[in-house]
Amino acid sequence: MRLRKKKNLENRILDCGDILAIYEQYDFYKLQEEEKFRLIETGKVFGNNNPTFLEIGCGKGGFITEMATLHPEINFLAAERISNVLICAMEKALQLGLQNVKFLNCDAANLCYYIKANSISRIFLNFSCPWPKQKYANQRLTNPRFLSIYQKLLTKDGDIIQKTDSPQMFEYSVEQLSQFGFGLFDISCDLHNSKIENEVMTEYEKYFSGIGKPIFRLAAKLND
Repeated sequence: MRLRKKKNLENRILDCGDILAIYEQYDFYKLQEEEKFRLIETGKVFGNNNPTFLEIGCGKGGFITEMATLHPEINFLAAERISNVLICAMEKALQLGLQNVKFLNCDAANLCYYIKANSISRIFLNFSCPWPKQKYANQRLTNPRFLSIYQKLLTKDGDIIQKTDSPQMFEYSVEQLSQFGFGLFDISCDLHNSKIENEVMTEYEKYFSGIGKPIFRLAAKLND
């Protein structure tokens, strides 16, 4: 279902300028390669050298704002391609007065143009679209073309945490991460009935678990 464009969207986005680190517009794709880079200096953006966690596909921001509230000692970046959705997350963060979260309105495929290599300690992939048809497999956020991006962004000891309600997406992710050279740990096919810590639930997670669907979860770290 197509989302109706929110009223005064452009002005509302501009009002979030203090927490919007990257605003990727259509002319990005007309730029020369060297013109596309706008690398974020996390030390300058956040005013500290705390570890930085990244959520890719933050949606309306329920997860990232709760995590930022619980962990003021961590910096959070939240990426979301759809402005119409991201505005909800940004306005929520502003309302809460959060100082340790910034947003990127961009395509996940372009993250290396905005985030420095080896600067992210953890990547969250929460209920990413499973793109069930095989012809769209390269759109899945655990496809090798995205894993190569994560490999560049992560610190030496950085990890990925994925949660999904899709068994097909989970199986695909396990296979692709393993083949790419990630070691898997803390794997569960029913997270809420496991002993794995699950500090914050996303909006989708609350809904799917509420109707009795199991939640799949894994953690992955690049092998030495």
